[in-house]
Formats: sequence, C-alpha cells, structure tokens
Amino acid sequence: MKMNPFDSPFRVSLGSAVFFLGLVAFRSLSPLVIGASTGAAVVGFRVFLDSLTGEMSISESLLTHLPAAGYYISFSMMAAAVRFRQRMAAPIQAGTVGAALDFLANTCELAIRYGMGEPFSFSGQTIIVLWLFAILRSFCVIGVYNMWVTKHVRSLAEARKQELERLMMVSSGLYEEMFYLQKSMALMEDMTRQSYDLYSRLIERKHVEPRVALELAEHIHETKKDMQRIFAGLSKLIGRQSVRGRVPIAELCAMVIRANEKYANLSGKTITFSYNGHIDLMTDQLYPLLSVLNNLVSNAVEAIEKAGDVTLHARLRGSELIIEVEDTGPGIAADDIAWIFQPGFTTKYDRRGNPSTGIGLTHARDIAQTLGGHLQLVKSEPGQTVFRLAVPTARLLQDTPSAAEMFSDRNADRQGNAVI
Repeated sequence: MKMNPFDSPFRVSLGSAVFFLGLVAFRSLSPLVIGASTGAAVVGFRVFLDSLTGEMSISESLLTHLPAAGYYISFSMMAAAVRFRQRMAAPIQAGTVGAALDFLANTCELAIRYGMGEPFSFSGQTIIVLWLFAILRSFCVIGVYNMWVTKHVRSLAEARKQELERLMMVSSGLYEEMFYLQKSMALMEDMTRQSYDLYSRLIERKHVEPRVALELAEHIHETKKDMQRIFAGLSKLIGRQSVRGRVPIAELCAMVIRANEKYANLSGKTITFSYNGHIDLMTDQLYPLLSVLNNLVSNAVEAIEKAGDVTLHARLRGSELIIEVEDTGPGIAADDIAWIFQPGFTTKYDRRGNPSTGIGLTHARDIAQTLGGHLQLVKSEPGQTVFRLAVPTARLLQDTPSAAEMFSDRNADRQGNAVI
C-alpha cells in the first residue's frame, strides 16, 4: 500500500507505519540498528521490484530509491536523541513527538531528493500534507501499540490472578497438612526416646513390661496413618509421583544444599553453602544418600553458632565415590570423637534441656554400611570439621526399591516368620 502525493518518486506507504511500530515495540534493539536495517531492506526490495519490471537499470533504481533510506535512518537517529521510547507512558505526548519526528524525517528525505536533482517545490501545501500524514501515522501507531500493551497487561494480570488463586489453594492445603506433620513429629520424637530406652533396658537385661512394646506399636501405627494422610494430601497438591530413575550426584548434592539453606534460615543463621565436584556419575540410590548427607549437613548447620560455611566435596577415588561434608563450626571435642557413632551419645539439647536421641550419626553410618561403604570423621578442629562418606560406585547403580515394594517385602518376611 503506497501513495505518491507530490507526483514524484517520494511515496507514503504502510511500511513506514510498520517501521514506526517496530521501533517502539522491539525495545531490546537499538533504534539505529532498526533504522539502518529497515532502510537497507526497503531500498533493496524496491530495486529488486524495478529489476523484475525492467523499467529502469539497477543504478538508476538505486539512485531513485536511496533517499528513502534517509527517512528511516534520520527517524531512528532523532528517536534515539529524544529518547522516544521513554515517552510511551504518556500516549498524547508520544503521539505528538512521533508526528514531529515523522514530519522531520520526511523533510530529510525530500531534502536529499532535492539535492540529488529531483524537481520538487517545497510549498505550504507540501508542509500541510506532510503534517497530515505524520499526525495520522503517529497516532495510529501509538493507538495500536497501546491496545497491544493493554491486552498484554490484562493477560498477565489474569495469569497472576489464577496463579494467586492456585497458591492460595496450595497454601490452605499445606496449612492443613502442617498439623498432621507437627503431631507426627511429636510422636516420632517420643517413639525414638522410648525405643532407645527399651534398647538400653534390653542391653542391660532388665525386665521390660510388654506394655512398652505395645505402646510403641500403637504410636508407630498412628504415625503411619498420619503419614499416609500427609502423603495423599501432598500428592494431590503437587500432582506428581515419587522420584524414580537415576539422578546426577551434583543434583543430589544441590537438593541437600537447598533443603538445608531453608533450615539455616529458619534457625536464624547466616551460612554459605557450596558444592565442589566435577564428576559425571548418576545413581539410583537417591533416598539412602539423601538420608546420610542430610544428616551430616544438618549437623553442620546445628554446630555453627551464627555464621559460617558448609561445603560438599565430591570426587571419584578408584572404584569409590567420595563425598566430604566440611563445615567451619567449632569442631568436636577430642574426648567425644570416640563416642560420636555410639547409639545414644549426644551433645545437643533442646530449649527445655532434653537431650537429643543421639542416633543420627549411628543411623547414617549404618546406611553407609548397607551400601557397602563407610562413614568416618577425618578431621575435627576449630574452624574445620570434615566427615567423609565413601560408597562403591557399583552399588550406586543398583535400583532402589520403591516404598510399595519395600512394604510388600516386609509383609512377606513377616508372613514367613509367622509360618516358621
């Protein structure tokens, strides 16, 4: 679509409006780049059309249409000079400035044509026509742009509203599950203390009331029911199944770091977590490794008083995967090092003075041994404590049974024991 208002090669086309719209829409590109590329494309396209029709030679066509590039280049230069894009928040002002830029750019093109010898008379009528096209084109472009921006903003607002409603539903669901989780945590803490007390009595061969074991079984059954409710609720909220398949060691360590960053923030501590490892290894043993590493890293968080660093180092040594957890805490007392893996030994107490269960490191060591590896303290001094987990790489590639499979196996074992 084009018009030749002055009976000369000078034309007013729809391409100028498209260029104007692109200038304000594509803000990631420099106006000068848009102007130069558009001018070159327009001149090249017009010369190509003239060569197809054969009305004039390529050199004549190039001289005829080259001034058109002056419009686009001068428009972009002036738009950059007056920072036109920053005026788009005020449509009336933007439309007025855009009309002035369009008028001046057309004047530049006409001046170039006049300088190249084209017969042209610059009169009052010419000025009126140029201003008329400039105002119409500018305000039409600003109007289209604002309609597009308004539609885009409304779509974003609708998407945010839907996301907010979804988050509110998720939050309400999580709030409900939190009560079951708090109850289960209290029950599990109580069960752990009772279990260790039962273990101590059996070791000392003291008389144990059958009721103690029955109470433990009742607590475990009730906790299991609560866990089933929580699992069902979270599965519905999250909408995805259990994690299966192999996971890179780097991603597994990242999961541990993300979880304990939240724990550190909740504890009011400023701790910097980092991962140091460049190994290309994936594993099926996600849950056992997560259990061991979470235990070590959470112990490091608890050992650091206010601020410090926790680093996970991962490397391959022969046929073993070595993961070291290093922290800048106060270290472990020399007298306690020989006891840290003993069941029931603890140096941690809650606000009421009750000791911790003291089976965290024991549990972590036992899991490492079930994987055919070992867990040891390799360094403990003020400012540097290092625990090392070593696991054979061959065991890392064995499938981890699902919860359903484990439950089925346990039932089968119980039935077998009952028959025996």
